[in-house]
Amino acid sequence: MTGDQGPAHGFSTRAIHAGQDPDPATGAVVPPLHLTTTYKQDGVGGLRGGYEYSRSANPTRTALQESLAALEEGATGLAFASGLAAEDTLLRTVCSPGSHVVLAGDAYGGTFRLLSKVAARWGVEHTPVDLGDLGAVRDAMRDTTAVLWCETPTNPLLNIADIAGLAEIAHAAGALLVVDNTFASPYLQRPLPLGADIVVHSTTKYLGGHSDVVGGALVVADADLGEQLAFHQNAMGAVNGPFDAWLVQRGIKTLGVRMDRHCANAERVVEFLTSRAEVSAVLYPGLPDHPGHAVAARQMSGFGGMVSFRLAGGEEAALRVCERTELFTLAESLGGVESLIEHPARMTHASAAGSPLEVPADLVRLSVGIEDVEDLLADLERALS
Repeated sequence: MTGDQGPAHGFSTRAIHAGQDPDPATGAVVPPLHLTTTYKQDGVGGLRGGYEYSRSANPTRTALQESLAALEEGATGLAFASGLAAEDTLLRTVCSPGSHVVLAGDAYGGTFRLLSKVAARWGVEHTPVDLGDLGAVRDAMRDTTAVLWCETPTNPLLNIADIAGLAEIAHAAGALLVVDNTFASPYLQRPLPLGADIVVHSTTKYLGGHSDVVGGALVVADADLGEQLAFHQNAMGAVNGPFDAWLVQRGIKTLGVRMDRHCANAERVVEFLTSRAEVSAVLYPGLPDHPGHAVAARQMSGFGGMVSFRLAGGEEAALRVCERTELFTLAESLGGVESLIEHPARMTHASAAGSPLEVPADLVRLSVGIEDVEDLLADLERALS
């Protein structure tokens, strides 16, 4: 079973089998890890399976890329050394000096830094906008807009964007809709069937799922665009190593069951936080009063394991909560089996300080893991008290 079989099988079946055929030489159920840089050629230019050098292609990375394409229901999947490496390759493929990018007003700080500090020096302009306001998005588009960049849910404010609505706006302007699907994962949301052109992942997060590998991915709906991106993937060389690819593929096999537990635990954490006087606001798209709840319910099959909340006591109270938890480890990143807590304004989003994308100082972000939820609630109870 390979990635081109797409949605003919259920999600978890694809997660376990796409790109993962047993080894034809030995029958090994788990395909071998190809720790090699180069490949013997059968005569000059006589490549076996198209492999010559592992920057250009490696069988372990090929297996992961087939799996990614199958999970997102795309034509082509490409794996990279990190999520930002994937983003950089994408921007340098589809943009040129003078191009314009519209992105969320609360986009991930690393994406904003890449655009504002790196791509801007190359002549690529950007405009932050509230993606929940389709009229504002439409007004922000220019003749030079090459990319409408969307995160949904966003990091760390967990705002929701209407993927189908944004796709209509982007395509009317001749632009590509890129959706960062890291927070939702392909288990909860598949942007390509909703009209997106490109999906971005930090495979470090839910796809890897065990906080032991850094990686990124692009999945595209159009095979021709996939060929352009593959050319730049090879030319720029920001690929992941075979062991990293193997670890992500291993994590993908349990993505469905992990996401079910992440979602269930997050719902209990949200229920607890909304009952606490110390908490002034809980940000979670599963809440009926969340402004994006209806859209999220329509385009997602669950609301995810990420929860953000604000403290009535302000920044100092937020810092105290981050320092007091024990099971919620104070650390950046997200999407692993263990629960994490962080202060975005001083940690993951420090690069956005003083910009339109600055996040509130009283905000705390949780990546709710898959531990016993009663233990997680007791940990939060101690930290808040």
